[in-house]
Amino acid sequence: MLLSDCRNLRRWVGLRLKDGHVGRRPPDRTRSPGDVRTDDRGVPQWRVKDKAFTWERPLRQADYQALLHAAPDGPIVAVWVDDVGVKEALLADDPDVFFTTPHFDGYAIVLIRLDEIPVPELEELMIEAWLGRAPKRLVSDYLEASE
Repeated sequence: MLLSDCRNLRRWVGLRLKDGHVGRRPPDRTRSPGDVRTDDRGVPQWRVKDKAFTWERPLRQADYQALLHAAPDGPIVAVWVDDVGVKEALLADDPDVFFTTPHFDGYAIVLIRLDEIPVPELEELMIEAWLGRAPKRLVSDYLEASE
């Protein structure tokens, strides 16, 4: 994963949410180990093979009801993490960046306030998410190429 991919992710999600243009094309990701697809609602998902590892996650009505005044205003992405323990550590370490909703209880998925996370930290989380979701052979090939 390239640092520019994370910057593009931040820019693209922000622009997409700002102008509401569902048809906006994602950034060029040909050099990254994942690809971008949209689900049946037009929400972009960064995927490896057929597994999502990062995706745009607008809040739903139930999320607003659960979060009340703590509901963020800006763009949000969801990222898979290694396990629920990692999720809990991220939530405790930096609640201004990381949060969750009842929908994700019991899942190793954390929600991120995209405007609040430094790009290098987002890049690290996306790489870790990709490594955790990719097939072992693909992970091995990627790690060898990264050395």
